Amino acid sequence: MLFKLSFRNIRRSLQDYAIYFFTLIIGVSVFYVFNAIGGQAAMLEVARSRKDIIELLTTMLSGVSVFVAGVLGLLIVYASRFLMKRRNKEFALYLMLGMSKRSISAILLLEMIVIGFGSLLVGLLIGIGLSQLMSAFVANLFEADMTAYRFLVSGEAIMKTVLYFAVMYLVVIVFNSVVITKMKLIDLIQSERKSEHVRLKNPSICVILFLIAVAALGYAYYQVGWQFNDLNNKKIIVYIAMGAASTFLIFWAVSGMLLRVVMSMKRAYYRNINAFTFRQISSKVNTTVVSMTVICLMLFVTICTLAAAFSIRNSMNANLKMLCPADFEIEYREYTDEEMTGPVYGDVTKLYADYGHDLTEGFSDYVHFHSYSDENFTLGTFLGNQLDAIMERYRFLMYDMPFQIYRISDYNALMQLYGRETLTLDENEFILLCDFKTAKTVLDSVLTKGYTINVMGRELHSRLDDCQDGFVDISSQHINTGIFIFPDNAVNDTYVNRDYMIGNYTGNTKEALAQVEKDVRETTEEVIEQYRAENENKADYNRISLNLNTKTDISEATIGLGAMVTFLGLYIGLIFLIACGAILALKELSESVDSISRYEMLRKIGVEEKDISKSLFRQTGLFFMLPLILACIHAVFGMKFAVQFLEVFGTEKIGESIAFTSVILLLIYGGYFLITYISGKNIIKERK
Repeated sequence: MLFKLSFRNIRRSLQDYAIYFFTLIIGVSVFYVFNAIGGQAAMLEVARSRKDIIELLTTMLSGVSVFVAGVLGLLIVYASRFLMKRRNKEFALYLMLGMSKRSISAILLLEMIVIGFGSLLVGLLIGIGLSQLMSAFVANLFEADMTAYRFLVSGEAIMKTVLYFAVMYLVVIVFNSVVITKMKLIDLIQSERKSEHVRLKNPSICVILFLIAVAALGYAYYQVGWQFNDLNNKKIIVYIAMGAASTFLIFWAVSGMLLRVVMSMKRAYYRNINAFTFRQISSKVNTTVVSMTVICLMLFVTICTLAAAFSIRNSMNANLKMLCPADFEIEYREYTDEEMTGPVYGDVTKLYADYGHDLTEGFSDYVHFHSYSDENFTLGTFLGNQLDAIMERYRFLMYDMPFQIYRISDYNALMQLYGRETLTLDENEFILLCDFKTAKTVLDSVLTKGYTINVMGRELHSRLDDCQDGFVDISSQHINTGIFIFPDNAVNDTYVNRDYMIGNYTGNTKEALAQVEKDVRETTEEVIEQYRAENENKADYNRISLNLNTKTDISEATIGLGAMVTFLGLYIGLIFLIACGAILALKELSESVDSISRYEMLRKIGVEEKDISKSLFRQTGLFFMLPLILACIHAVFGMKFAVQFLEVFGTEKIGESIAFTSVILLLIYGGYFLITYISGKNIIKERK
């Protein structure tokens, strides 16, 4: 009997469970996809170092999954509250017919098991399908060989998904049992007559608080967006709190102003059933101020997280091609003191030759050159009398660090290797290069054509009015905060600082290039060990610093950071987005249940069905749009703040990232809106 009743209830109430199913299915599929990444990647042919990155990523995603499970658990409980409220009259009928509360609990338990099993099964099937697409994404991200790949189902991810889902569902079952135990027949019968108490707000107070909130929000926007260099941890916390409080006040004020503003527009207010529509909207916003605030802030975090994550990945991948145009870079220094503060002339090729190695063996082309520095020529001395004002604004720059200086012939030879444009200088000129935007802003503020410096006993003036884009060190980030290019005859060898060799390996295949790099790395380690073993017992010898930086190393670091940021941002962003859509949808459907009698009254006075549907569409649309609009405004200034951190990675691809974020937002958030409208329409049609 109970089984038959449970299955009949599920079949009859499928439309009520639409949001519930949608949330569970998306949650399960997303949970599976991200927890199956490790298993999918195991089938790909990737380098050992990249396997280590994937293992670390898998561990991090497993940790985040605990947080995700908590969010999904709260959503399921919240959704259960809606379903229980929807069925109050049904439960009252059961009690009047003599059914015990234990039997009602048993019916609900059977329904929950069937619904949960169905959602889990469908979610896993969708997740397994999506995980195959994720494999292609992982392969592209890690430059993996997919020839050994085959369709794979991750047993570990399935077990983890089932386990977390079972725990969440157990909590919901306990919650439902407690609710049923506390049910009273009189409350169930009269539940439809109850409505949330709405207090009318003083319009003058609403206007004043609205203006205060907007002013406070504008001030916080300005501080985090345009006064970035004055920020510290304490100030950031204050501005975040100010933004959250202002968001709450805006929704609180709007809930009191919205209806009065629309009522003042008499033509619009009294057209068709607009009066009913806007009263409904005002009532909904009035009773969900806290929920609206939380959802708005979650949407803001989601938009910024997704956009920043995709921007970092896209920019770093683009930077890798542009800023790492050579296979390797060797940087060598010799020092006369133990503190390694007094660099002297050193030749890296001679160092290798002393231990029986030809450094250039295996190199197809390379440039061997020195950099120079004058300890008295720093950013602080370059800025002159503007130093104090600039230090007040840009406190994080290194004002005491000597600039690196390069001969123009060495720089041009390197640019030919890089495939970039060369420079031209007269004998008394210099050019300043910089690709870090903040540093460029600072340097450009004092640099003008003819600006004079005195370095190494020579007086030189600037050939140009501003810094030029350029770099020497291979990297995947914009880290050049300023280097100088001098004429050859203006450089004094006594100011030598570092010895460089930058070039490309010999080889036409991936395997051949990898073998050359392995040989160079082993030789470098051997030279360092031999030098230390030979000199460690000597009282007077030069200390050395020998660093090998390769495109492979940079690529591994770039891919690792990009993968972690992308996957974590996408995982958290999707869950937050699901949470926002589900909460709004369930709240809107609860309001539709409470308003059934009002829609019946509209039909009785002759309102056409299409006008009722249009009214519901406007209510649902505005209910979903209000937190999204304010979240988007927050996100504009939030990304202005985030760009300061993203500057080192580059923000050239931020437009693409925002577009991709918008697509995800439209699919999930828009999907919840559409299902909510259709489900709400079915609810209010019941008593037609």
